[in-house]
Amino acid sequence: MKFVTAKYNDEELIGVLIEGKGIAPMEGCNLPYQTMNDLIANATDYELNFLQRISQEYHDLLPLDEVEFCAPIPDIRQDVICLGLNYAEHIKGASKFDHEAFSAEKNAPAVYFSKRVSVPKGDGEDIVLPTHLSSQFDYEVELGVVIGRDAYQIKKEDAEKYIFGYTIINDMTARDLQLDHKQWYFGKSLDGFTPMGPCIVSADEFSFPPAVSIESRVNGQLRQHGSSEDMIHGIPEIIEELSAGMTLKAGTVISTGTPKGTSMEMAHPSFLKPGDVVECSITGIGTLTNTMIDHE
Repeated sequence: MKFVTAKYNDEELIGVLIEGKGIAPMEGCNLPYQTMNDLIANATDYELNFLQRISQEYHDLLPLDEVEFCAPIPDIRQDVICLGLNYAEHIKGASKFDHEAFSAEKNAPAVYFSKRVSVPKGDGEDIVLPTHLSSQFDYEVELGVVIGRDAYQIKKEDAEKYIFGYTIINDMTARDLQLDHKQWYFGKSLDGFTPMGPCIVSADEFSFPPAVSIESRVNGQLRQHGSSEDMIHGIPEIIEELSAGMTLKAGTVISTGTPKGTSMEMAHPSFLKPGDVVECSITGIGTLTNTMIDHE
């Protein structure tokens, strides 16, 4: 199933996306959940199976041209947990931009950091570039993992049981701000810099771990093309390591790193500017599209 949060007649709702047809709202499907966090944390397997069946039979779908998509989880309860330098080819390219900041050994420990997310942008929403702060805005398409129930001290063999689904994240970064500080937090946490969507696809739609194609385009030009199979640190290992000492609450989002092809990896970096359209695509999930605009 593809779960979405959307606005219809100025009211925010959650529902099931029926591809090419419309949205079956949760309320119409006779389930009590009003927010994505509530659904993720509390829906039972029985309810999700019921939802799978009834949503396909739902007749009064909300028309896609009358809804405004939000980020699937508009109110993220914890900062998004991110992995840096999780694709070998990306490390090679990034280290040419700044060797000290981005070089890593093949068997180096995972690089974890977090992103402050006030309100994540959804598919089709504009992203304001704070050009008064930075001139090096970059894109990073990433597979996002959504935790389905509280996970603590989980072994990698059991990690699949704790995943609700997968989404697309654009881990946008102001490179100059990122490198001006020893920590990456500020350069990656500017308002709007974690667009997410267009949906969360339930984990049962994928093999485990997922083997999906990951791409980004800027103004229609292919920039990134990779596969989740190329991750250095895989999803089971990530969940085992993080949950060994911290509780991953239901609804936690983990962004698993980006493949090669970001702006900073180019011989002549082509950073984002107002007017640019960024499309992030992952097989089985869809495409997250956002237009960059200048700050007022």
